[in-house]
Amino acid sequence: MTILALGEPMEPITPEELRESDRSVVVVCNGAEAPEAMALAGMNIEGELSLEDVTFCKIESQQECLAGSLCIPKLLDVLGSRYRIQLFINQRHILIVDDGDFSLRLITQIQHSRTQPGITREKFLYHFLTQIINRDLEVLSQYERRLMGLEERVLEGKLQGFESQIVPIRKELLTLRGYYDELTDLGRELEQDENQFFAKKQLKFFGTVSDRADRMMGRTVHLLDYAQQIRDSYQARVNEQQNRNMQFLTVISTIFFPLTLITGWFGMNFRDMPGMNNGYPWVILLSIVVIIACIIFFKKKKMF
Repeated sequence: MTILALGEPMEPITPEELRESDRSVVVVCNGAEAPEAMALAGMNIEGELSLEDVTFCKIESQQECLAGSLCIPKLLDVLGSRYRIQLFINQRHILIVDDGDFSLRLITQIQHSRTQPGITREKFLYHFLTQIINRDLEVLSQYERRLMGLEERVLEGKLQGFESQIVPIRKELLTLRGYYDELTDLGRELEQDENQFFAKKQLKFFGTVSDRADRMMGRTVHLLDYAQQIRDSYQARVNEQQNRNMQFLTVISTIFFPLTLITGWFGMNFRDMPGMNNGYPWVILLSIVVIIACIIFFKKKKMF
């Protein structure tokens, strides 16, 4: 369990110092330590505390505290496992429940940033939530570059393996869109301050969080539209290629149709049929003339 007193600077304190101090603190613990941490922070929650049940980002007002959860995709494996965090806030303290070290790494980054970290609970929450999406703009730019590369391949006619590349990108972007939408709602819920736990002058920080998440969601929606445009271009290329193949087969079929008619006519072997004795060279000559005539006709029509 880690207990950090808010102020300048953020500094670790012991549970005994917490009991004797009136300073606001941030308590970071794992699931097993959560009951003890909640007792130290003077929090009571409605329902069970379980990180396994965390499936999306939300925050809700309870009678004595705000109870929230964060389900954060890993940027290197968006469709894989996620960071799962539970967040509890009362009038004095913030409790973060995390079975991993993700929350502590975020707090360390906040402490090493140039801005003054955690002077108030509102500013700490602002820095904590914005640190979560700090690298996301760079990741979205990487998605954009990948899509541009796929677009160039489609324009060059290199269609092999396109579907196997575009489908995972679309799935990951859809996942990120839902994630940013949840963060936007979470920031707005904090800004509304239904329990009046925060200073009114500092509610603007939560508005900034929701605005940033909303911009990320807008960027993701733009990339999804771009991916759909590329997929439409790919489908148009595939259709064009299929049309060319069908056109080629049509030309071949058209050339061989009169040849089939000629061979069928002269292959009936009637007793009084003209050319029965010496018609073979004439059939060959007629077939060659028909083929040449068809080729000239299709060349003039620019069908191949």
